[in-house]
Amino acid sequence: MPSFEWKGRDRAGRPQSGVLVADTKDAALAVLRRQQVVPITVKEKGKEIALPKVRGGVSDKALAVFTRQFSVMIDAGLPLVQCLQILGEQQENKAFQHIILQVREDVETGSSLANALKKHPQAFSDLYVNMVAAGEAGGILDTILQRLATYIEKAARLKAQVKSAMIYPVTVIAIAILVVYVILWKVIPVFASLFESLGASLPLPTRVVVELSNFVGRFWWLIAILVVAGIVAVRQYYKTPQGKLVIDNLMLKAPVLGMVLRKIAVARFCRTLGTLLSAGVPVLESLEITARTSGNAVIERAILEVRKQVEEGKALAEPLKATNQFPPMVVQMIGVGEATGAMDTMLSKIAEFYEDEVDTAVAGMMKLIEPVMIFFLGVVIGGIVIAMYLPMFDLISKIG
Repeated sequence: MPSFEWKGRDRAGRPQSGVLVADTKDAALAVLRRQQVVPITVKEKGKEIALPKVRGGVSDKALAVFTRQFSVMIDAGLPLVQCLQILGEQQENKAFQHIILQVREDVETGSSLANALKKHPQAFSDLYVNMVAAGEAGGILDTILQRLATYIEKAARLKAQVKSAMIYPVTVIAIAILVVYVILWKVIPVFASLFESLGASLPLPTRVVVELSNFVGRFWWLIAILVVAGIVAVRQYYKTPQGKLVIDNLMLKAPVLGMVLRKIAVARFCRTLGTLLSAGVPVLESLEITARTSGNAVIERAILEVRKQVEEGKALAEPLKATNQFPPMVVQMIGVGEATGAMDTMLSKIAEFYEDEVDTAVAGMMKLIEPVMIFFLGVVIGGIVIAMYLPMFDLISKIG
């Protein structure tokens, strides 16, 4: 009869290990469950698997699916190592597959799941690791993984909304500028040649458009260089702490777009902080992680200032109000959550409300941008057309 080496944790979270003699692995698992042991590894003696060390990126969707499946397997009573082995083998992303199997190897050799995950920051964030650690300590790993999966799915949705809010207006404006540029470069010179051959006198608006067209035709290379240099300079500046702070602040103050970005920041703050607190992560540590994952330098600085005030003994609502970065309703509801001892629940409700607000705001912004762009193109292109037709009116009057 085979012998099975096992490692696990009792209901209090204390590590346990030993050797069981059983007919099959399932029989050994049944014995451990009767002994109220949560199994981490159960294997026959002498079976080892060596894995290569690799690095790679992991998408939010892949991480969410992995986490959701992991929680279901843990809830069904499967040992950690077996869960990780199954999830690793079925993972299509090769980089993520190697990461999962490396985590399995570390857990099998006695490491806690949180410590094994912590070795792979390219896949598992501080938030993920801290919540898993809290789940292991409290014996509610399956529940924590379910919350994590929900959080990742909602965070990915918010990220997509940020991209929609940023990419759509930038794309439309770029197309509008390109259309005007092509008209000045290719169309206006044809009219200018016509007027010159007819000897027409050019009014001021027409002369301005023709000179602008000549500049574009002669110095198009300079314009291209300046545009590329400007984009590179802004990107490099944004990589500096001061530059990120300045640009993020300008974006939050921008008309329409700033309102959308602020609602996204509030939703992300409430969702992240609520998820961490519900997992039992301490408030100060939760605020630090929330600040790092805020996605906006202004909001990050505000949250870190709040953390400092909370560390000195103040309640959360008061320093939040002092930052002037969070709506009064959010501050008041957080204050109620503190008073009633239901902070995590209150934060989840605020997050759900603002996620719905973000949907509405992004849809409204998309509808607003279209008429604004049409008006812009109408004014610019209409102005160019009128400037080109003014000399024709003069010529027609002379012929008449």
